[in-house]
Amino acid sequence: MITRSTSDIWVGCPRPNPASRLRLFCFPYAGGGALSYSAWWRELPAHTELCAIKLPGREARMSEQPFDRLTPLVHALATALEGWLTKPFAFYGHSLGALVSFELARELRRRGAPLPRHLFVSGRRAPHLPTAAPLHGLSDAEFLAWLRRMGGTPEEVLSEPELLALFLPVLRADVAVNEAEPFVPGAPLDCPISAFGGLDDERAGRADLEAWRELTRGPFRVEMFPGGHFFVRSAREPLLRSVSALLDGVERDLPA
Repeated sequence: MITRSTSDIWVGCPRPNPASRLRLFCFPYAGGGALSYSAWWRELPAHTELCAIKLPGREARMSEQPFDRLTPLVHALATALEGWLTKPFAFYGHSLGALVSFELARELRRRGAPLPRHLFVSGRRAPHLPTAAPLHGLSDAEFLAWLRRMGGTPEEVLSEPELLALFLPVLRADVAVNEAEPFVPGAPLDCPISAFGGLDDERAGRADLEAWRELTRGPFRVEMFPGGHFFVRSAREPLLRSVSALLDGVERDLPA
């Protein structure tokens, strides 16, 4: 049995909340880390404990080899989170994190483990849709040009060879996780799914988000925010208001 103490390498709580009724596990986008969510606890309901997923290859785990395929990553996460699923919980994932959190929910179902009460996916087209313009085979020059178009990576990283040498292998591995394995059809999830998008996101438009509807038997909604792919930063306040309102609904439905 994996306990919380042995799996803390995978999960960080910027503000531990032992009295919480819910946990919200947040999964990073490609190239991102747990720090992307480190301030979210300030804007979430008091009944929710923020738990940010820490992936190999970045931040405190920089010396570790990043995963470059989805299935082994999901299996490792499902095992690592066993000791954390002692309270009702929800998943939030942005871009790559949306895919990882969805597939993790399916893996938990296969294992007979507790399932999320709500799945929040943002900035990522539904996984059963064809991949839009695959990226993991691009040359370094083409890959850097794409990064600049997306606007999520600081220019000081892209223009500094030493920083780029650290960042690029992790990002390329993450993109391979996102794209390299074909989608395997399966029964829809039973939990509600909320899909969030940026109005100017060239890789995940409203129709791409609406397709997540096919992957749940539960309630489904789409909400669009101003901004591009990284609306999760630029529109953080309205996004977290929506997430918080939905988490309030989950908490109200929990047994007293």
